[in-house]
Amino acid sequence: MNFKINSKQLDKLLGKVFPAIPVRTTMSVLENFLFEVEDGVLTVSATDLEIALRTSLNVDADENLSMVVPAKLLFDVVKSLGDTMISFATESNQKMILTTENGQYAIGFASAEEFPKLPVIQKEKSITLSGKTLKKAIDKTSFAISKEAMRPAMMGALLECTEGGLTFVATDGHRLVKFIDQKVTFTEHENYILPERAVGVLGKLVNDNDLTLFLSETHLSFVMDDVEFSSRLIAQKYPDYTSVIPIENENKLKIHRGDLHAAIKRMLLFSTSNYQQVKFSISASSLEVSSEDIDKGSSAKETIGCTYTGEPMDIGFNTAYANDILTHLDEGEIQFKLHSPTKACVIEPVEKTADEELLMLLMPVRLNS
Repeated sequence: MNFKINSKQLDKLLGKVFPAIPVRTTMSVLENFLFEVEDGVLTVSATDLEIALRTSLNVDADENLSMVVPAKLLFDVVKSLGDTMISFATESNQKMILTTENGQYAIGFASAEEFPKLPVIQKEKSITLSGKTLKKAIDKTSFAISKEAMRPAMMGALLECTEGGLTFVATDGHRLVKFIDQKVTFTEHENYILPERAVGVLGKLVNDNDLTLFLSETHLSFVMDDVEFSSRLIAQKYPDYTSVIPIENENKLKIHRGDLHAAIKRMLLFSTSNYQQVKFSISASSLEVSSEDIDKGSSAKETIGCTYTGEPMDIGFNTAYANDILTHLDEGEIQFKLHSPTKACVIEPVEKTADEELLMLLMPVRLNS
C-alpha cells in the first residue's frame, strides 16, 4: 500500500487525535494510532477506552488498508520533519516506510484486529449550545473535580438538564462550582456525568461556534468539523450537591477579585506546606488576610479595602483552594456570603452575565489557635 501526504497536514491530523492516547496503560495496543485507508480517505483513530477521537483526510492511495502504528514515535517524527511531502509504503515484514526528500524512516506496524472497536455515535438525545459557553463552563468548573477514586461519581463533571437551563457542577468535597447556561432549556430532568479526562479534552477541542452534543445512556459524543469525539459516561449517581449550598448566609463581603487574589498568592508563600491555611479577619471596611509557616518561622499579613455588612468575623480557608477559586473568577468585584466560621462560604461575581449563573462554594477550615 502506498500513499503520499504533506507533513504539515499529517501533523495537524495526528494532533487532533493524540490527546486520546493514554499516558500509562497495561494494554499496549492503546499506545497506537489506528490507520485506516479506504477509497482514498485516511482515517486516524485513538482511544484509551474512556475517550475516543477520530479524524479523516483525503489521500492519494493505491489500495485499502487498516493497521496500528506507534502513536508517539510517528507523531514525533512527523512533527520534526518541517514542511515536506511524505511517501508511505508498507512492506511484507510489517514495516511502514516513510520517505521524504532527505531521508527514510522505518516504523513497525501491526494488525488492526486487536484494536478496540470504537463506539458509534448514538443520536438518541442532543443538546445544541454555544462552544464559547461550553468552554467557559469547563474552565469555571473542571478544577473542582475530585481526584479520589473512592468517590467515582465526583471524579467527573455533572451535566444537569433542567427547565432552568443546562447546569455544570463539579466538587471534591472542599470546593463546589455550579455554572448554569440558561439559554438551553429542557422539558425533562436528566443527569449525565462526564469523566475528568473527557472534560479536559473537550475543553481543548471546541471552538466558539455552536455545537451539538449527542447523549445516550452510556456515552457523550459530538462531531466538530472533521473531528469525532466520544466519551464514556460515569455510571454513578451524583451526590445531592444542593444540600450543601447554604440558603441564608447573611454576612456579605464585597471586594475586588484582583486585589484579594494578589494577596492570597503571597499568602501561599507563607503557608505551612503540610497544612495550608489563610485567615480572613473581616470588619466593616477592611479585610486582613494572614498566614504563617510555623516550621520555618515565617508569617505574612495584608489589609485590603472592602465593603462588609455583618458581624466581624475570623474565618480560615485552605490557601490553595482559595487561590483556585479566585483564579477561575473573572476580574471585577466579587461577593463572599458567610454565615459563621464553620459554615460553607458562597462566592459569586457581583456583576452578573446575562443568561448565565455562576456560584462557587468554599468550605472553611478550623483556625489554628
